[in-house]
Amino acid sequence: MKKYKIGYLGSGAWGFCLASLLANKGYEVTAWTIEDRVIESIEQHHEHPKFKGYPPPANLKFTSNLEEALVKKDLIVEAVTSAGIRQVFQKVKETYIPSCPIVLTSKGIEQNTGLLLSEVAILVLGKEHKNKIGCLSGPTIAAEVLKGLPTSVVCSAYDKKVMAKIQEIFSTPTFRVYRNGDINGVEMGGAIKNIIAIACGISDGLGFGDNTKAALMTRGLHEIRRLAETIGCKPMTLNGLTGMGDLCVTCLSKFSRNYRFGHLIAEGYEPDEAKKQIGMVVEGTYTCLSAMQLAKKAEIELPIIEAVYRVIYEDLSPQDAVKLLLQRVAEEEFC
Repeated sequence: MKKYKIGYLGSGAWGFCLASLLANKGYEVTAWTIEDRVIESIEQHHEHPKFKGYPPPANLKFTSNLEEALVKKDLIVEAVTSAGIRQVFQKVKETYIPSCPIVLTSKGIEQNTGLLLSEVAILVLGKEHKNKIGCLSGPTIAAEVLKGLPTSVVCSAYDKKVMAKIQEIFSTPTFRVYRNGDINGVEMGGAIKNIIAIACGISDGLGFGDNTKAALMTRGLHEIRRLAETIGCKPMTLNGLTGMGDLCVTCLSKFSRNYRFGHLIAEGYEPDEAKKQIGMVVEGTYTCLSAMQLAKKAEIELPIIEAVYRVIYEDLSPQDAVKLLLQRVAEEEFC
């Protein structure tokens, strides 16, 4: 097995998890972070502040020097946030644009532009770098991957060779990586499911049952497909790991921060208070605005996503949001 040198951008929970997975394969991983507390925790306590008792592998190095994470690497992996990805790639452009593939692992859609994260990276770095860009998505709870529990994900890229390389580098006996050439579909599924997870958290927080959550997940997947098709995604992609798979884990897991955010909202917390309680980025709150902007442009209705948007941004009570959904006229299931 080739000993790849990998640069990692970001060292939050998911970033640390995947960086550890790659380092445990024997790769030399250099993770860049702007969070001093992460570096201090690693140096002083030999553990990430989000994962007590999980020391980083010996060949996982942390640095605040971006150039150190970019130069002479065989692969660059991004794990920041959807809101911060443009700024990070602007720093990459100003520092050093690597010639190797770049894998995006964040999930979201940029607000106001409606761009998928791969499109943001291409726009910032330049169209000539398009074929370097790929992504990794799917049903992944960071702590479970860190523990080595069986997980399946999907990778995509604009170039087939890059996609195959991503699959090779990330695959382990317990981390199974499938390929899918529909990069827009892979990214869209990973982004929009977070909004549906917020809806499911609200539903559970209000005391509704599994019947309600099953309906939200099923109709939510329908809304994801409707929106994805407006930008040319393949419907079958959303039946796979990045759509149905990611939707299941994010809506059902108690470790899902989007689900937990919705649950806190139903308990009476204001959105900002709920975010503080969680202590990490809740991507669904950011992507919700993006989704509504895309839906308005495409002139399509997304009732569940709109209800979540109104709860977060227009002070609609969770109870009234449910009433509005229940008052909608029931039409054919796939209209």
